[in-house]
Amino acid sequence: MASSATLTSGVAGRYATALFEIARDGKLLDEVERDLREIETIHATSADFRQILASPIHTREEQGRAIAAIAAAMGLGSTVTNTLGLMAQNRRLFVLPDLIAQVRALIAAERGEVTAEVTSASPLTEAQAKELAATLKKTVGKDVKINATVDESLIGGLVVKVGSRMIDTSIRAKLAHLQNMMKEVG
Repeated sequence: MASSATLTSGVAGRYATALFEIARDGKLLDEVERDLREIETIHATSADFRQILASPIHTREEQGRAIAAIAAAMGLGSTVTNTLGLMAQNRRLFVLPDLIAQVRALIAAERGEVTAEVTSASPLTEAQAKELAATLKKTVGKDVKINATVDESLIGGLVVKVGSRMIDTSIRAKLAHLQNMMKEVG
C-alpha cells in the first residue's frame, strides 16, 4: 500500500494526512467519513457556510466560533471538530473541499477501495448503483465506491471515471460523435 504522504500534497494534503492518521490510529475512520460527508453536504447547500470558509473578512476567532457552533449543531465528532477548529485558527478553511477529497482517497486506499465518479442524466437508484459497483468490481478487481452526480445535459446514459479511465456512454457523447462523422462526410 502507498504511504499516505504519497497520496496527498499541499496544505489540504497535510491536514488530510494528519486527520486520516488520527482517525486510523483511533479506529474512527467510519465516524470521520460520516462527519466529512455531513460537512460536504452543508458546503454544497449553504452559501453562508461557503462564505464563512472563504472570506478574508472574518477573523480567525469568528471563523472558529462559527465552525464550533456548526459542528455542535451537526453533532460532529471531536476529531473532525478539532481539525476544523485548527484550520480556522490557521486560516486554512478555504482548503476544506480538497481536504475532504483527499481524506476520502486515503480512507478508500486503506480499505482497498476505488472510487468511481459516475455522472448520469437522472439520479441512480440504489439497485442501479449496486449493480454498477458490482460490474466495476469485476473490471477493476477492487471494491468500488460510487460517487454519483447528476448532469441532465447528458440526455441519457452514464459517464464513469475510475482512476485514469473514463467510459462515456452518454447520448450527448454519441450525438457529438455522430455530428463529427457527418462533418467528415460532407
